[in-house]
Amino acid sequence: MPTSLIVSIVRKGWGDTVLTASKKAGAHGGTVMLGRGVGIHENQSILGIAIEPEKEIVLTLVYTDAADAILDAIVTAAKLDEPGNGLAFVVPVSRLEGVPHVLGHGGDKSA
Repeated sequence: MPTSLIVSIVRKGWGDTVLTASKKAGAHGGTVMLGRGVGIHENQSILGIAIEPEKEIVLTLVYTDAADAILDAIVTAAKLDEPGNGLAFVVPVSRLEGVPHVLGHGGDKSA
């Protein structure tokens, strides 16, 4: 079955919100990584020194036919329709290995 990768880049502390929303919408799970970056709505500084706000990057592998519904749930939960809260996008996955329970070739190996 075709798969896609949803990449969500959100403010620090919002990764669990994205994971919870995506699982409720049908995803099997996700991976949270830390990152740094600044967008046009995040020009912050202290004493003239620019601050690079910390981000959480959530990677969620999903079946392509469920990607829109899961992305919609992420956008709502993380308030991505508001400036400065982050972004999310979907990328097609051409090959996937290491998740036999998702791909359907796991199971009893004694046969």
